[in-house]
Amino acid sequence: MGRSQAIGQGFDPRFGPEADDAGCTILHVDMDAFYCSVEVRRRPELRGKPVVVGGLGPRGVVSSASYEARRYGVRSAMPMARARSLCPRAVYLEPDFAEYTAASRAVMKIFRDVTPLVEPLSLDEAFLDVAGAQRLLGRPAVIAAGIRRRILEQQRLTCSVGVAPSKFVAKLGSTRAKPDGMIVVPAGEVLDFLHPLPVGALWGVGDKSAERLQRLGLATVGDLARAPIRMLRGSLGEAAAAHLHELSWGRDPRKVVPEHEEKSIGAEHTYDVDVTDPAVIRRSLLGLSEKVGARLRAAGVAGRTITIKVRLDDFRTVNRSRTLPATTDVAREIFEMSWSLFEALRPADPIRLVGVRVEGLTAAAGAPRQLTLGEPERGWREAEAAADAVAARFGRSVVGPASLLGRSGRRVTENHPHSTVVPLSDPPTPS
Repeated sequence: MGRSQAIGQGFDPRFGPEADDAGCTILHVDMDAFYCSVEVRRRPELRGKPVVVGGLGPRGVVSSASYEARRYGVRSAMPMARARSLCPRAVYLEPDFAEYTAASRAVMKIFRDVTPLVEPLSLDEAFLDVAGAQRLLGRPAVIAAGIRRRILEQQRLTCSVGVAPSKFVAKLGSTRAKPDGMIVVPAGEVLDFLHPLPVGALWGVGDKSAERLQRLGLATVGDLARAPIRMLRGSLGEAAAAHLHELSWGRDPRKVVPEHEEKSIGAEHTYDVDVTDPAVIRRSLLGLSEKVGARLRAAGVAGRTITIKVRLDDFRTVNRSRTLPATTDVAREIFEMSWSLFEALRPADPIRLVGVRVEGLTAAAGAPRQLTLGEPERGWREAEAAADAVAARFGRSVVGPASLLGRSGRRVTENHPHSTVVPLSDPPTPS
């Protein structure tokens, strides 16, 4: 790893890996273009090409863009149509959240091998408190470098790390280190690091707040730090003014909180054109239930409450839920309840979006399962576990319910280089 890469592209060398990291026991590790990087890992022919992951329909949005795509101006949360106009030659892929969840679990395990004090923020980033790991593993910057090395060697993925005395500064550090870099912000140089940054770098400053502050002549974090607090109160309000004033002076007392339990797992689908056909909605709910079931099993959890979300053409959103007698991670059971909830709802207006969510999650291992009268001991649960094994080797697109396959025998929404398709039979559509 070269020194410029370790520091971050074009950043002040004072904040390199050899900087004084005494007291800098908070790390923020952020995977680089995570979804795209996972796709490139399993499809090496995409390396060096612009890759964009997200919804592929006209209403889709970008979930992740590779750094090659970002050079064309493509960014996360951008409408997919805009991304295609900026970079028409990019490779556009539907997200595979089961694959990303599996990669995330492997990365989080590396973090927890270093310290039990890991606070995940999402699939691709986490805070770590390494104060208790220093006697065994060395100073914080050495620990951070070791984490980066292990992720590269074991997962063939890259990450960027900020090493600092606080969570806020560590997160800013990892952002400035991207891609594939590391920044150490010494405790005595926090203000030198913070104050030249644009005011929009502060947590809680969105585009509108940044415009408001710039109209007051506050362009940088340093400008805001030196501004009279009463001026900030007049423009932002009491709470926001106090929050940003503290951050602008590098004051962030929050601890790394490792107790992070996912409360629900879900998936949504936005139609390219508003839908009224129940058969189309049924297929969507089946596909979403499949995704949710796979994510539950990948995370090792199961849930009791099934919720559907229906957004109508005028953007009104309706949610319906029902709680099962026992927890489940079986897509078939999730689908049957989701379809039952939709049948009871049956809105007359065209539908723009549907979603499926499982809530009330607990560890799947040892969770009680209630068998219905006449149900065989082995059934959908075992079939879906077998499908997971096939998907782990060949990708999620090669196995699934027959009704999700197009005329060619492939899934309607996905392309995959492998030719094997294992359709699972579907129950008859209710009349």
